[in-house]
Amino acid sequence: MGQLFVIAAAIALSATTWAQAPSPQPPATQDSRQVFRSSASLVALNVTVTEGDKLVTGLSADDFEIYEDGVRQEVRFFESRSVPMDVILLLDTSASMRDRMSVVHEAARGFMKVLRAGDRGAVVAFNDKVSVVQDLTSDAARIEAAISSTRGAGATALHNALYIALKQFGRTAQLAGDVRRQAIAVLSDGEDTSSLVSFEDVVGLARRMGVNVYTIGLRSKSASLRRATSRGYFSDAEYSLKSLAKETGARAFFPAAVHELKDVYEDIAAELEAQYSIAYAPANTRPDGRFRRIVVRVTADPAYRPRARAGYTASRPGHTDSLSPLR
Repeated sequence: MGQLFVIAAAIALSATTWAQAPSPQPPATQDSRQVFRSSASLVALNVTVTEGDKLVTGLSADDFEIYEDGVRQEVRFFESRSVPMDVILLLDTSASMRDRMSVVHEAARGFMKVLRAGDRGAVVAFNDKVSVVQDLTSDAARIEAAISSTRGAGATALHNALYIALKQFGRTAQLAGDVRRQAIAVLSDGEDTSSLVSFEDVVGLARRMGVNVYTIGLRSKSASLRRATSRGYFSDAEYSLKSLAKETGARAFFPAAVHELKDVYEDIAAELEAQYSIAYAPANTRPDGRFRRIVVRVTADPAYRPRARAGYTASRPGHTDSLSPLR
């Protein structure tokens, strides 16, 4: 009963701003690339391969092996460059970010230039409320205007923002049936101070949606000083950001200064462009609600290190999430 109350409260917190969000705009240019269709029975993976600090591209389906709970799976879909992307930008607009917003705007606008023809972007701002400033669109001008319109004020509801973004944008792709790489890039500068959704709720939903969540924790000067001078220093916020990124096959970044954001966003953009899209039909088809562990291996070279989501939760028959899509 307590869980239902938490989710219902999250809806009440955000319903007003969501209702005011503009409807999705048609693409500014015609997408000439092939549209790939997915089956509900397929498990989709966005896989990044590295060799040290270098991104590895040019691999083929024969270079990969996928295991679920130790059992090798048959790859049914493989693509590297042609799959369109949905990139959802989450910006912390709490009061502590107020003096940094101009630099954040510049870095974020540069990051969203990663979008190609047929890709879509969205902008979500959060403080104590969550607002979809721009829904998914291929219109670069609308995305830039949405980023530039954000202002700093209020507290921080990071978990609420992540939960709502995962729910709404992940469900959009699932219902459409398109094979799209989906990624969320979330920027925050501190502890969650006002969410009604727990971190466990966010991780649970992420396991069902399969969206890469890149996390950026902008450290304050005081936090950096505590980390440097205290051996026992521990940050719940940093732990959560690291855990969520690892769980979803993404990366966590902790820049010490706002001026480092440009480089962070460039690293994320490069990784998104180098990803492989892989899907398989799981040998274990039991919808038992259990977590299935995924391991990806690259056979081409032992020095290559693949990174993908840790696994997924096999939904029970008739299972629906408590939080309905906001309209």
